[in-house]
Amino acid sequence: MTTEALDRNAPLVAVASADAVLRHPEAGEHLLTALEQERAARFRHESGRTDFTAGHLLVRLCAARLLGIPAEGLVLAQQCPDCGLADHGKPYLPDHPGVHVSLSHTRGVVAAGAGYRPIGVDVELSARGGSLGAVARRVLAPAELAAVEADPEPDRAFLRQWVRKESLIKIGRATLDTLGRIDLSALLLTVPPGPPLRSRYEDLHLVDWTDPEHGAAVAAVSTAPPRIVELSPPATG
Repeated sequence: MTTEALDRNAPLVAVASADAVLRHPEAGEHLLTALEQERAARFRHESGRTDFTAGHLLVRLCAARLLGIPAEGLVLAQQCPDCGLADHGKPYLPDHPGVHVSLSHTRGVVAAGAGYRPIGVDVELSARGGSLGAVARRVLAPAELAAVEADPEPDRAFLRQWVRKESLIKIGRATLDTLGRIDLSALLLTVPPGPPLRSRYEDLHLVDWTDPEHGAAVAAVSTAPPRIVELSPPATG
């Protein structure tokens, strides 16, 4: 992994293909807990199992870099605040309560973050069906909806706002029921591949970028400026 200028308060965020994560020399399915392995085995399709596994490994790689320790031995758990079950819900590191983590996966692409401050990340490949119908009207503020509908590529524009709002949910600043009351219409809708776009929403730092290899929309949010981490490819030859 390579990083930008060091800042202990800055959360680390990474995005990579699921295959790249599984090939990483520090990763391996043996790092998963028994519950994670059981959850991975529930997927009907191999692609879903691969994406789930890669996401749970990438978040370990981010946390390991943040802590300066090997990913081996890092335990990842989840807890649902509503039903109390441990097979879904917000992820956390039981052995490192001062570290916040977040993860997301879509078809072939995963994103993760770890920091000493709360962090939320989300990644999506393509707009969801009916994005400009009931879904958009439920999760977008009026000004956001108008901007999305006026955009030359409304599905892409909606996707950008969606990953931003999903990251807000993951950091605990929103719920599905309150998304429509959060207005991000002041933020740019177009984020071309290249350097990440940095912006602010209230006291939060947002980072948006488009993964150049897959065209995936990625968003990360924290109270400190997230630091982008690149997954170094495994050595060959």
